[in-house]
Amino acid sequence: MQIRRVLGAGVASLILVAAVAALPRAASAETAPVSPPAAPTIEQRLANLEAYVTNGVPDAAGGALAATSGPGHNGWLMVCTALVLFMTLPGLALFYGGLVRRKNVLSVLAQCFGCAGLVTILWWAVGYSLVFSKGSGYLGGLGFAMFSGVTAAPNGDYAAWVSQNVFAMFQMMFAIITPALIVGAIAERMKYAAVMAFIALWMFVVYFPLAHMVWGIDGVMNGVWNATAKIQAIDFAGGTVVHMSSGWSALVLCLILGKRTGFGKRAFMPHSLVLTAVGTGMLWVGWYGFNAGSAVAADGISANAFVATTLAAAIASVVWPVLEWITRGKPTVLGFCSGVVAGLVVITPASGFVTAGGAVLIGVAAGVVPFLACTKLKAIFKYDDALDTFGVHGVGGTLGALLTGFLASIDANANLKTNLASLVGNGLWIEQLKAIGVTLVLSVVGTAAIAYAVKALIGLRPSVEVEENGLDGGDHGESGYHGDETGHGGLQSLGKASAMSASEALDTAHLVA
Repeated sequence: MQIRRVLGAGVASLILVAAVAALPRAASAETAPVSPPAAPTIEQRLANLEAYVTNGVPDAAGGALAATSGPGHNGWLMVCTALVLFMTLPGLALFYGGLVRRKNVLSVLAQCFGCAGLVTILWWAVGYSLVFSKGSGYLGGLGFAMFSGVTAAPNGDYAAWVSQNVFAMFQMMFAIITPALIVGAIAERMKYAAVMAFIALWMFVVYFPLAHMVWGIDGVMNGVWNATAKIQAIDFAGGTVVHMSSGWSALVLCLILGKRTGFGKRAFMPHSLVLTAVGTGMLWVGWYGFNAGSAVAADGISANAFVATTLAAAIASVVWPVLEWITRGKPTVLGFCSGVVAGLVVITPASGFVTAGGAVLIGVAAGVVPFLACTKLKAIFKYDDALDTFGVHGVGGTLGALLTGFLASIDANANLKTNLASLVGNGLWIEQLKAIGVTLVLSVVGTAAIAYAVKALIGLRPSVEVEENGLDGGDHGESGYHGDETGHGGLQSLGKASAMSASEALDTAHLVA
């Protein structure tokens, strides 16, 4: 028994001595300096510099360039962001403002400004996240809500060299102009409060889901980048997302809203084609940011989109007034303006996917088909699409989406080889038809549901008296044109605005003119 105790004590002592002896080594191992990561080689640095210049994917081990945005690409997209905002304010505002009667010019401008403010708030809160955060194939998640994690670092899902916060601002401008386009169909007869309520709901029901389906990295219709997309369609800059959605929604909304008071019984003439022409020029300039900027880099694809945009707009601006000359005896300034916008609309989904030859064909089609929609289709069915939003954007966007399927070329955009090599030139148009169908159903059904909901809650139209006197006074207590300088911006009391009869307003307008 004694021997066992002695042996046990000896063993315990040996264990204790061994543990004490090991302590300095463990401490030494814990405090040993960590070897710094190997510095990137010259070859890695040069490879990342080459990737920057060619808009390639950087090597994560390639030094500082791997963890930052590229100044040239970033600068280009910031310019494009400003250009796309320039399309809405003041481009679209002036384009639409000149086409309405003078008593409604401020109402159109207010609706465009309202879109800019409202959509910006929604985009920051959840919109950007619902479109560009990963989620399901139909809607993004909330990972980027309130711009959480949206920093100056690039998001590699969408751009290798552009800061994600710049990318978010660029895409926000598309979200702003899309509902603003709808304003053209319902101009002069929808209350400002109803317009804003409709747009707020429409963004969630139509725009955010559709934009994610088409442009989200896991979107169900993102044929270029999502290898598992159920519909392998393509849309470079918004044929379905922007123009089809707004155009078809505009048609449904104007039908539910009803015609303007006096429509078909008296002429509703544009009050200033000068403003419309100036707005058209601004739209054309801004559209370079819209289309060429959608490459999200200053690269060869952006250059191709720049050329295609120019050709299509210029050709359609000739074709439309030539058709007027043939059918009506004279080419009109409004025809030039309409042709420019139609050309820009139809080329939008194809701009980064077609060659110069394809752009020429699209320009011709853009000058003919929307012209027939605005002059013949509208006359046959007698719907009151006040400023031809459906004829130009709905019909034009649909036409552009379909033609993209026929004319897309790997020569214009090598990214088409990523997931669509077997479809380009061999049935891509069928995928485009599927995307057109989804867009049409979502836009029509969503718009109808929202319009009837808003109508039930707050009503859509002003009173006949307010409509006849003009929405400038009825909604905003102002007038765009006035004969004296009393009051800032022609500000008048709502009581005076309501009391002014249509004939008095017309007399005043004649005196001012």
